[in-house]
Amino acid sequence: MTDHHLSFEFFPPKTPEGQEKLRATHTKLARFQPEFFSVTYGAGGSTREHTRDIVFEIQQSGSMATPHLSFGGDSRDAVKSLLESYQAAGIKRIVTLRGDLPSGMGGMAQLVYANQLVEFIREHFGETFELLVACYPEIHPQAESYDRDIYWLGQKFAAGASRAITQYFFNPDAYFYYLEQCQKQGINQPIIPGIMPITNFQNLVRFSDNCGADVPRWIRQRLAQFGDDSASIKAFGLEVVTKLCETLLAGGAPGLHFYTMNQADTCTALCRNLGFTES
Repeated sequence: MTDHHLSFEFFPPKTPEGQEKLRATHTKLARFQPEFFSVTYGAGGSTREHTRDIVFEIQQSGSMATPHLSFGGDSRDAVKSLLESYQAAGIKRIVTLRGDLPSGMGGMAQLVYANQLVEFIREHFGETFELLVACYPEIHPQAESYDRDIYWLGQKFAAGASRAITQYFFNPDAYFYYLEQCQKQGINQPIIPGIMPITNFQNLVRFSDNCGADVPRWIRQRLAQFGDDSASIKAFGLEVVTKLCETLLAGGAPGLHFYTMNQADTCTALCRNLGFTES
């Protein structure tokens, strides 16, 4: 399975206990020798320093760290300075996003789209970084239309991005149909499926409703039936997501990007099920 891309995503923890847990999670998942660990960036850069510190720690541990970055409420000088620090630390790639403005800033700052951020980085840093972008097989909830959403993905690639990572989904047909439609618009760059492990029913429903990811009715019904039986939820989730990943890889997906929620055990079980080797 080593010929498939593998990466894991973390978010910056808010407590010392969370930081220690994340270190343990990183140590466990690093055994699979992923291409990189990405670290998210809060609305308007609200976790900027935490993101940077975790990125540096992961990089210094010997793994490849990949920070998420958006303009949000930040100035161009602040973003340029942050990128310079990443360049100095040997960071090789950035996940470039539109991001969200922090609450209360709606009319105070201008949202900068991901293709504009890609252009900004290419203008100031040339080919220093590989730039990855986000995409939505089930279409961004704020998109004008299905085709326009794909058009804007094409603009991110035209600006200089090289690969995309998808929002998570549970219907592989949505991904494969999306690839077909992208190809019709001339997009042939790799699109890596984002994978969300299923470990908690209520959290999954809340996340999915917020980001526009569809949880098929049969999955919702089955998970609801388990109630508070977390062991059954995790076992069913592992089965469902393993089959999803197998279908994606068999269908030609270039690899997998796991949204870990800073948890190691389920991602470890998924990687073992899929034949990713441990060092």
